[in-house]
Amino acid sequence: MNKPFSEACERNREPILAVLRNVLRHCRSVLEIGSGTGQHAVHFGSHLPHLQWQTSDLAENHPGIDAWIDAAKPGNVLAPIALDMAAPAWPQRRFDAVYTANTCHIMSWPQVETMMAGVACVLEPAGVFCIYGPFNYNGACTSEGNARFDAALRQQAPHRGIRDIEAMTSLAARNGWYLQADHAMPANNRLLLFAGAAMAPAAG
Repeated sequence: MNKPFSEACERNREPILAVLRNVLRHCRSVLEIGSGTGQHAVHFGSHLPHLQWQTSDLAENHPGIDAWIDAAKPGNVLAPIALDMAAPAWPQRRFDAVYTANTCHIMSWPQVETMMAGVACVLEPAGVFCIYGPFNYNGACTSEGNARFDAALRQQAPHRGIRDIEAMTSLAARNGWYLQADHAMPANNRLLLFAGAAMAPAAG
């Protein structure tokens, strides 16, 4: 089949990779939630050969992901597994890191809650959860472009919308995570890094 193509993935892959090179330097395994077209998996896997990159998505998106993997043939990027936040069947293994891009505003909020809780079950205690996408701060969009995008999302489906960073950090805290870093990215996006409470810096 023809490979699916996302212009956004093409634009944002290098800025994301610049952060991931450092964040994932000591990791050996990554679970990607919502691999989409497969472009990120192939690009990051090719540039981070020390990682085993496990792709995942809804079953209907697997052929496109397989097409990207088959074309690039990165030996460290694994074929997608089915993972649906509406009824997740989580892998029976643990990962050093979990990565997801542009999923939180597509999922319903209960599905975001399910994802956060599930990640806690598959991530190693010293692992990191990397979330890329747009987020609101103090209840407001960070740009006119994000405000238009948020309105379009909610018009497509009422359960969609850009999430508030405060809600994300509160949800993370309920699952034993803290916000380790919040990286500004191009086009008013962010790359959030959550780590387990055991990895939090000592007070004082």
